[in-house]
Amino acid sequence: MSTETPSQPRANRFGVASARLILLLLRARAILVLLLLLILFSALAPEFLTANNLSILTKHVAITALLAVGMTFVILTGGIDLSVGSIAGLGGMVAGYLLTQGLSFDGVTHFPPVAIVILLTICACLLVGALNGWLVAKAGVAPFIATLGTLYIARGAALLISNGKTFPNLGGTASRGNTGFPAFGQSFLLHVPTPVWMMVALFAVAWVVATKTPLGRHVYAIGGNERAARLAGIRVAQVKLATYVFSAFCAALVGLIIAAQLEAAHPATGESFELNAIAAVVLGGTSLMGGRGSVTGSLIGAFVIGVLADGLVMLGVSEFWQVVIKGVVIVVAVGLDQLQTRLEVRILPYLTTVRTKEGHS
Repeated sequence: MSTETPSQPRANRFGVASARLILLLLRARAILVLLLLLILFSALAPEFLTANNLSILTKHVAITALLAVGMTFVILTGGIDLSVGSIAGLGGMVAGYLLTQGLSFDGVTHFPPVAIVILLTICACLLVGALNGWLVAKAGVAPFIATLGTLYIARGAALLISNGKTFPNLGGTASRGNTGFPAFGQSFLLHVPTPVWMMVALFAVAWVVATKTPLGRHVYAIGGNERAARLAGIRVAQVKLATYVFSAFCAALVGLIIAAQLEAAHPATGESFELNAIAAVVLGGTSLMGGRGSVTGSLIGAFVIGVLADGLVMLGVSEFWQVVIKGVVIVVAVGLDQLQTRLEVRILPYLTTVRTKEGHS
């Protein structure tokens, strides 16, 4: 004889609805925060939503988003890449050197065209990414330590290229045949800045790879359970290597964009960029433990970081306080990620049990 009271099914339904609502809010936290910031800053600074400011904002977001997309794949495997900011700085310095100093062969200095400069710069950055991947996947070095080391290596290399000086006037000269580099970061297509188009294109490719290809499934599998992925025949080392190389590619694009926008290359470019990228990824719902997340969430997280930074500037908030606020955002994002993980462990089995019971009733 059943002893279930009429209030019990109602309580169960309320508990299931509450659990689902909590998980929904946690999973959609990036969108909710973005909407809240947009409403807040548009109310406090009427010029925030003007076309000119939005154009500037999207260019700033593109920098963080490019890094975040690459960082997403690394974190999905359970890794981390602290070197992306330094790789961006190294990329700018390589491009600056090639444009202003050229390459010497047999006593003759050759100045490569802009397309070759961009290609050589990307290749130089990919070498650092490959080193990261080899250290993590082959040598077994912890990702934090490996990329911390290459952070210093790349930054030191950027300083050595110019002896700590800036490469100015990267517009090139017609006689050398290397003009046009600033267009990489300053041009517009259909009234939209070129870096924004790069962000959209990279996001589209990353989304397809993550959701529609075996490589994407392998990335998630490794982050979820590396040992099980290896036993399933997934080439773990090769997949990890690919994620770090892709992250370096994204950083190379950022370095080139910034150098083109400023028409100058400085060895300190990219300092703390890795923190913005990690914050965007975590805000977007990607777990630092790996195996859970999306490039879509990271893109939204990048907009949160960009809107927050731009809004604080427009409100006249001190740069020092901006750093503090950014740190608080990172801590809160990680805390919410841990909360979501714990709730999913506790709630999802319960929801599955309830669904099973409802199906048998």
